[in-house]
Amino acid sequence: MSSREHGAAWSPATRAVAAGRPARTPDAPVNPELVLTSTYHSSQEPTARMYARFANPTWEALEEVLEALEGAPARVFASGMAAVSAVLDRVPPGGLVLTPRGAYNTTLALLDELAAAGRLRVRRLDTTDTAAVEAALDGAALLWLESPTNPLLEVADLRALCAAARAAGALAVVDNTFATPLVQRPLDLGADVVVHSVTKFLAGHSDVVLGAVVTADADLLGALHRSRTLHGAVPGPFEVWLALRGVRTLSVRLERSQASAAELARRLREHPAVSRVRHPSLPDDPGHALALAQMRGFGAVVSLEVRGGAAAADAVCAAVRLWLPATSLGGVESTLERRRRHASEPDVVPEALLRLSVGVEDVEDLWSDLAQALDAVWSPGGP
Repeated sequence: MSSREHGAAWSPATRAVAAGRPARTPDAPVNPELVLTSTYHSSQEPTARMYARFANPTWEALEEVLEALEGAPARVFASGMAAVSAVLDRVPPGGLVLTPRGAYNTTLALLDELAAAGRLRVRRLDTTDTAAVEAALDGAALLWLESPTNPLLEVADLRALCAAARAAGALAVVDNTFATPLVQRPLDLGADVVVHSVTKFLAGHSDVVLGAVVTADADLLGALHRSRTLHGAVPGPFEVWLALRGVRTLSVRLERSQASAAELARRLREHPAVSRVRHPSLPDDPGHALALAQMRGFGAVVSLEVRGGAAAADAVCAAVRLWLPATSLGGVESTLERRRRHASEPDVVPEALLRLSVGVEDVEDLWSDLAQALDAVWSPGGP
């Protein structure tokens, strides 16, 4: 049997390693080929490939892995925002999009730009308030969700909200970048579409920019595929090959990173320079119970608020030596950033909030470096 046929019986961790492999023939390579071509040999019959903007065998290998992990066919895009854009193109002219009040700022910026051009309408909501979202769905075309959100780490009731969206005739889309399919499978919770920034945890090494969409709706998948082709949002085969290599270690990377994130969150709560820690692993976190119900872990992103405001938070970023001040996340290296330094960050994000992406370094080294940076901005009696 092929890996695809065996896949249903295997754990997600195994699928990440085993899916997307070439056929087992004598002397064949165990890894998919990196196919660098702009065109293919012609045949008398129309083919799915024909030209490299339509398809590439290297893309197809990664798409098979994503299908094995999320449970539905996938298409890889040139970036996470290319994937987001393709999905938002499905909104009819003037359609209403509901989105979290605090979400990935570039997604929100794109929605605001489309709204300003009259292409669609946008309403931002607290997606942890299930009743409020359900009430707002009347007449909506699309419900955009993140859970946990970026960077507030708010957890939404995906099952209830996706069901409500479906009942209202709205498309339910979940950006699953933070959780990854090893921690959460939104399609199983009723979502119509899953979006990923493959750049982050899936690829895991901060060396590619890629995106992906996943959906079980064949017509919608076809439309997204056409959007990728017509708008030229196609990924480079080498980047996809690197992401495929990275996803093989997703399970072991997440296991280490999530454990470290939970430990750091626990310790950060006790540091006098920290006024609040956000991570669903904490028993008193507002999203803890929901995370237990719909996730297989709590993720590797932690957010904290530094006493003393933006200046103190910036000073922490300047004082670390192991943590890397950087804007992305999901790599093997640990990064941190004050999110409100970006003008496009929603104003619901506190000025002193630091978003931490926990990598695979030794947790004691991570804590030692973070603690000394926090100590440096703390004065007796508090700032």
